[in-house]
Amino acid sequence: MAYIVGEICINCKYKDCVEVCPVDCFYEGENFMVINPEECIDCGLCEPECPIDAIFSEDEIPEGQRVFLELNRDLSYIWSRASDDKSRLPDAEKWETILGKLEYLKH
Repeated sequence: MAYIVGEICINCKYKDCVEVCPVDCFYEGENFMVINPEECIDCGLCEPECPIDAIFSEDEIPEGQRVFLELNRDLSYIWSRASDDKSRLPDAEKWETILGKLEYLKH
């Protein structure tokens, strides 16, 4: 099983998770991050590091977010490997608790 990044990361993009990943399986787009499920070793180190609880084990994906399993896989082959520069999007705090953000995902 792999871990995935869910919807709550859209327009936030905190990178605490990237720093602890032993296999560098995070990739980033303009306003979202994903995990490549083929590279993820299911260590679980990233999940508790996410300050907004946006990372889920593949078998614990919340209802309505199964689409993110496919998005994580597909986008990880398009986007560049994530840097661990500790940056986040400028208005991340505004977006942290907002749900229904899939429409804002920039591919």
